[in-house]
Amino acid sequence: MTREILLVAHQGRASMVQTAAQTIEILQRGGIGTRMVDTEAQWLGLSGTSVRPVADGPDAAAGCELVLVLGGDGSFLRAAELARHAAIPVLGINLGRIGFLAEVEADNLADTLEQVIARRYRLEERMTVDMAVVVEGRVVERGWALNEVSIERGPHLGVLELMLEIDGRPVSSYGCDGLLVSTPTGSTAYAFSAGGPVVWPEVQAILVVPSNAHALFSRPMVTSPDSTIAVDIDPGGRGAVLYCDGRREVALPAGGRVEITRGHQTVTWVRMDAEPFADRLVHKFELPVTGWRERGR
Repeated sequence: MTREILLVAHQGRASMVQTAAQTIEILQRGGIGTRMVDTEAQWLGLSGTSVRPVADGPDAAAGCELVLVLGGDGSFLRAAELARHAAIPVLGINLGRIGFLAEVEADNLADTLEQVIARRYRLEERMTVDMAVVVEGRVVERGWALNEVSIERGPHLGVLELMLEIDGRPVSSYGCDGLLVSTPTGSTAYAFSAGGPVVWPEVQAILVVPSNAHALFSRPMVTSPDSTIAVDIDPGGRGAVLYCDGRREVALPAGGRVEITRGHQTVTWVRMDAEPFADRLVHKFELPVTGWRERGR
């Protein structure tokens, strides 16, 4: 069977044309065909090349070995949707600024592709969360997130009134800008900006992080991965907007409810090395570690 990879590329950079063409050439030399969403291939001027264009949708990556991402975290999250639908792994090569989700940097592009060709990589499962929107006792929308489910004020002014429930018990009400329910993977994303803790990705947990809450108790919480997190929108207040990974948007009316649980399907990561998460944290956030001496050396 011919090996094939779905290539996802950020469309906002002119330099991406050359990078994508180089990627396709190296993979082709290694006996791997390249598939791209037709609109991306057209934008990059690759429609008439050896790239196989496919329609954008749940089946775009079906039958591929993996999804390869050239870009930052936004591109990775888009690619993760396609990889999850096809139940295949995703590999990120960072061409953005921080690119916390990416496995390798652009400087290592050629070496990384050679490792892919030789199948010298390992796989790691990352936890997701599932969400259900309930209105008047009926589920009206379902979704999932790799990073976080965020409940936000939307465009209106004023405070959003929420009631938080964990495992069927009330915990606190908040007047706030919003509330985030995050995975450990998402702890370095929006939840981090909102004051949440950094959680090592192999830890199984669900994070609850209020955003700019007007409440005596507004600390982030780390719950069991098997907890059910429920958020009720005050029926006498304003509606809200829900985002899954900042990409998929759902309107939440006043009186609506969101229920969030551990995801029924993980996202599979391609790992190229055994770099400790602490080293990645230091590198990505440029943390000050000058003067540290490794013990025993």
